[in-house]
Amino acid sequence: MSKFTDGIVNAFKIQELRDRILYTLGMVVVFRIGSHITLPGIDGSLIAHQNNGAANDLFGLFDMFVGGAFSRASILALGIMPYISASIIIQLMGAVVPTIQKMQKEGEEGRKKITQWTRYGTVIIAALQAWGMSVQLTSRTGIGGSSIVVDPGVLFTVSTVVLLTAGTVFAMWIGERITDRGIGNGISLLIFVGIVARMPVNIYNEFQIIGSGGQNLLIEIIMVVLLVFITAGVIAMTQGTRKIPVQYAKRVVGKRTYGGVTQFIPLKINTAGVMPIIFAQSIMFIPSTIISFFPENEAFQTMAVYFQHDGLVYNAAFALMIIFFTYFYTAIAFNPTDVAENMKKQGGFIPGIRPGTHTSEFIDGILSRITLPGSIILALIAILPAIVIQFNVTPGFAQFFGGTSLLIMVGVALDTLKQIESHLLMRHYDGLMKSGRMRGRK
Repeated sequence: MSKFTDGIVNAFKIQELRDRILYTLGMVVVFRIGSHITLPGIDGSLIAHQNNGAANDLFGLFDMFVGGAFSRASILALGIMPYISASIIIQLMGAVVPTIQKMQKEGEEGRKKITQWTRYGTVIIAALQAWGMSVQLTSRTGIGGSSIVVDPGVLFTVSTVVLLTAGTVFAMWIGERITDRGIGNGISLLIFVGIVARMPVNIYNEFQIIGSGGQNLLIEIIMVVLLVFITAGVIAMTQGTRKIPVQYAKRVVGKRTYGGVTQFIPLKINTAGVMPIIFAQSIMFIPSTIISFFPENEAFQTMAVYFQHDGLVYNAAFALMIIFFTYFYTAIAFNPTDVAENMKKQGGFIPGIRPGTHTSEFIDGILSRITLPGSIILALIAILPAIVIQFNVTPGFAQFFGGTSLLIMVGVALDTLKQIESHLLMRHYDGLMKSGRMRGRK
């Protein structure tokens, strides 16, 4: 622990790194302040007494990513999620649209064009979601059945759409500024901050249950120990890779000799990251969200039994969808054919495997084999919160035992720490870990 503390102290000795950390913290503070500014036309006293943090529908999932800003009807209620949605759409289109495929291979210029397209898509998606939120806000009621919107109408809808869209663009700008001038990936950090911001309230609620006698202290201690081991397991899965050796032939250019070295292709156990859970969760929440619009329909309420968040049928279907989306997203994110062709052009080969098609098939076979246990572990992590709830743990605190929350927090924290350590090592300081180097850093 002293090694880690010394690393943090050393980080503030380096002016550039210190400036980046302070800039990041400043931007995060601005983002959190904005998430508490309520939209004009909303009765703040009514919305403050509502309990809209439920995570059992699509709105609850959305609210989790934006740190409760959605339930507070903040000007940053949409957060950075429209940008994430636009990025996913562009990435998926890259697998089928030749124009985007061409841009992806154009290097820096292509990346700039894709970024610009993503920004345009963000504005369109944010405007549509803002209109939907204006409708949802108009239908929400506070204490006594009165509407939380003071004066529903065209003016409220237009102002809400404009402000929420502008809030998303502002959040996107903050994320890009953090990436350029701060530390870590700005977009991911904003989601990370939104999730972590709800942790103190959830921990406090858990302590209240213990104080009221609703939970056994011994079981709570066991749950905390289990949380530590689960987090360690998620870190191991996130860092786990299968290295494929690649040998490069020697080339003589002028008086210099190039190549002749062995490098590795690192194939991650979980190449898809958190995306399969987000895809599956979004789809699984749609039926329950639709059902909530028909509270008096017997047929819909009968179906609702099978879509309970902690039900066996729901979680079994949820796990199977995660396994499917893990393979689906991995196939999009990693193309063995392109890797094999690039290796062949650069004079590289896998020992014992012929270049070209055979190399592509070899890499694809290994990727398929390591993706299976990765997808099963991912599915298990996703349904852990539903299992933990059975031990009388509050739903808010149970979210941190697995699912999207834990994976995002671990992934973003590791990425940020790796960047800090890279700055330390470049300035001849020791790293943050005991070995002087975080495992998995390239």
